[in-house]
Amino acid sequence: MPRIVSIASAVPDHVFYQEDICHAVQQMFSASFRDLERLLPIFQNAQIDKRHFCVPMDWFQQNHSFAEKNSLYIENAVDLGVRAVTQCLNNAGLAPEDVDCFLFVSSTGIATPTIDVRIANKLAMKPSLRRLPLWGLGCAGGCAGVARAAELAIARPGRPVLLLTLELCGLTFLWGDRSKGNLIATSLFGDGAAAAVIVEDGQTAASDGASPSPALSPQIIASQTTCWPDTLDIMGWDVQDEGLKVIFSRDIPAFVLRHIPPAVDAFLREQGLERSAIDRLIAHPGGAKVISAYEECLGLSSEQTRLSRQVLREYGNMSSATILFVLERAMEERSAENCGGDSCGNHGGGGICRGEYALMTALGPGFCSELALLRW
Repeated sequence: MPRIVSIASAVPDHVFYQEDICHAVQQMFSASFRDLERLLPIFQNAQIDKRHFCVPMDWFQQNHSFAEKNSLYIENAVDLGVRAVTQCLNNAGLAPEDVDCFLFVSSTGIATPTIDVRIANKLAMKPSLRRLPLWGLGCAGGCAGVARAAELAIARPGRPVLLLTLELCGLTFLWGDRSKGNLIATSLFGDGAAAAVIVEDGQTAASDGASPSPALSPQIIASQTTCWPDTLDIMGWDVQDEGLKVIFSRDIPAFVLRHIPPAVDAFLREQGLERSAIDRLIAHPGGAKVISAYEECLGLSSEQTRLSRQVLREYGNMSSATILFVLERAMEERSAENCGGDSCGNHGGGGICRGEYALMTALGPGFCSELALLRW
């Protein structure tokens, strides 16, 4: 069974607080909306305190070409990716040359040669490194990346698989787009990266023969993808001369309420489980309303989605990388509690206990659901 033995996140240095973004947007969009004051509460309702970006605030005050933005994407993606990967490998006791396969997930820029091979060159990874860059999965990419990494770990036991999810959502901002959709996007998205190392259970990840305690690192039990027909217009990119224009429907929370319960129930039945077996939801926090929809339709408590709300508040929606920020916090809590079993008294509380199940869930373009079942 594959296991996540290490995880690490990284964010750019520019920190924007939500009230400052709201003020800047008010100045930029004031001439385009007669009812702007009525729309500005979306910044407060987003339940986000701050976000990180790879460019300063004044960069957003002027127009930029697609070529310029994509050059910034390549430069900053490599730097941020090196930070996340280096920390993740250090946590696992691995050297860069120990990595057997490198999965890279991103949807906010284009690069050929891809970002993963640029990072591999910087870190002197081995020439026989197997690479798998995945583009276009959007917000579902983090959960899908975990699932694909698990499958590769099973295929090549004992050989570490490195997953890097990285999104620079701020660089997709279209200065000339004064639509309501673009206004909403400015209240939600941020930049970030997260890396994870996955190995087949019982195999040694570290080059020195050491491996993290199984009690501290979750197994990846199973995964499932569900794509619904005739839903291509719910989420994605509209590629324009100026860059990538975001598409996301306001009906996503309602879609969650209708379609996620049967998808989750079918997935859990295949594992011989019911919803009541799930102790924690590790959800991509696409927005506060989406998290609330998960709680409502799956009968979850606010405690079970607490970490998703924390990450949303502190970082915003970083597309594919966000769910790994949530998973990182879950693993940190497990390490801090160092729980020994069902008798520890932490079930239903803050710590994660041995034998607990967690359900990873994310939605992305397609329109698709990605699910992964984890067990500590």
